[in-house]
Amino acid sequence: MLKTLRKIGSIGIISEPPPAPDPLLRVRERLDEKIRAVLGRALCIRHVDAGSCNGCELEIQALNNPLYNMEGLGIRFVASPRHADLLLVTGPVSRNMETALRRTYEATPDPKLVVAVGDCGCTGGIFGESYATRGPVSNVIPVDVAVPGCPPSPTRILQGILTAISSRGKL
Repeated sequence: MLKTLRKIGSIGIISEPPPAPDPLLRVRERLDEKIRAVLGRALCIRHVDAGSCNGCELEIQALNNPLYNMEGLGIRFVASPRHADLLLVTGPVSRNMETALRRTYEATPDPKLVVAVGDCGCTGGIFGESYATRGPVSNVIPVDVAVPGCPPSPTRILQGILTAISSRGKL
């Protein structure tokens, strides 16, 4: 062991020096600045489950984990539509949720954005339009951005949210 330690001591450090920091990789700060420039504050999202299987909800909840850290980007979920800038709607709109979705949309202050998440929210999915469902979200309220997938990944959902915001201002 002593022989190995002497060898290491005689050779010294042979690794490369660390690279210099790249300011272009500071996405978090730039995104936060752009969101605040468009809205003047953090982006507030109200999630509405209009009748989904909860697959999309699992992916939406993953947005709050340390990997995606959406709260750190200046994007947060709120409990009341009166505090929201954007509605994130999942699932085909069931007949029982149609009125609640309309009321939530009407309670959201203008200018409001709507993002339909998942195949069910975008097209009605396997449920389509039937005696139990009204079909896609766009059949009930106007949709600005549709994020297809069954379920879409958290990255795709975040891209949909950022696309909706970029339509409001220059993001």
